[in-house]
Amino acid sequence: MYKILFIAIAVLLIITGCGSERKEAQKRLGEARALYENQQFIAAKNVIDSIHILFPKEVTARKEALNLMRLVERGECERNIAYCDSLIPLLSDGLDGLKKGFVFEKNADYDVIGNYIWQTMTVERNVEKSYVRCGVNEAGEMYMASVYFGRSPLNHTGLHFSTNDGAFAVTPAIPYDGGLNYRFQILDNTTEVVTYKGEHCKAIANFVVIINDKERIKATYTGGRAFSLYLSNDDKKAIRATYDLALVLSEIDSLQKEKSRATKKIALIDEKIK
Repeated sequence: MYKILFIAIAVLLIITGCGSERKEAQKRLGEARALYENQQFIAAKNVIDSIHILFPKEVTARKEALNLMRLVERGECERNIAYCDSLIPLLSDGLDGLKKGFVFEKNADYDVIGNYIWQTMTVERNVEKSYVRCGVNEAGEMYMASVYFGRSPLNHTGLHFSTNDGAFAVTPAIPYDGGLNYRFQILDNTTEVVTYKGEHCKAIANFVVIINDKERIKATYTGGRAFSLYLSNDDKKAIRATYDLALVLSEIDSLQKEKSRATKKIALIDEKIK
């Protein structure tokens, strides 16, 4: 008799416990739905995650939570697309002004992406000359290059900017690879070009931007035979203009990529929902 009563009580407790868990899971689902409808997507995700963690046996509630999570993620994507759509035109409106003074170069045969180069820094205007050149591609990646022309090779691998008061900035070393660091000889003259892209030129570009325009900036080619030159005012103007254009182009590129990712994710979510 007592054994039967004990079993009945145990079953009743289990049923009551299950019912209690089901109610709590549904309560959390309601909270998550309310947060989703108010576009509080991160908070909604946290509540949904808690359902999976706290109520692993509540299959029905977890299925509803999974579907709700898809809607939350879709809502996030829609919000991100709207954000991108609002900013891209604003940034694009200022591009024409920033592009003044630049020449756009793109070879249709082998260039996937074109480059904006300050008009005084094109290769055609600097034949047989040592100088520091800069540019930015359409995606907003800035680059700088140390160009050397002379009788004796330097075999240089880096660039060092400095001022008379001891301030300086350097690039990482770019070992000779025939690409970013390449050299060639014509008759008795050697040409070397070492290119520093993106993060590799960030420090020296920032240096030119923040240094007072009246300061003289010495560019020293490092890693090989000693060689240096001073940046002209036109050089500094070109670097600053390129830096400003790069900031806007990179921001637009980032927004366009984010919009593309969000659009693709919405398509995937819609397929899952179907």
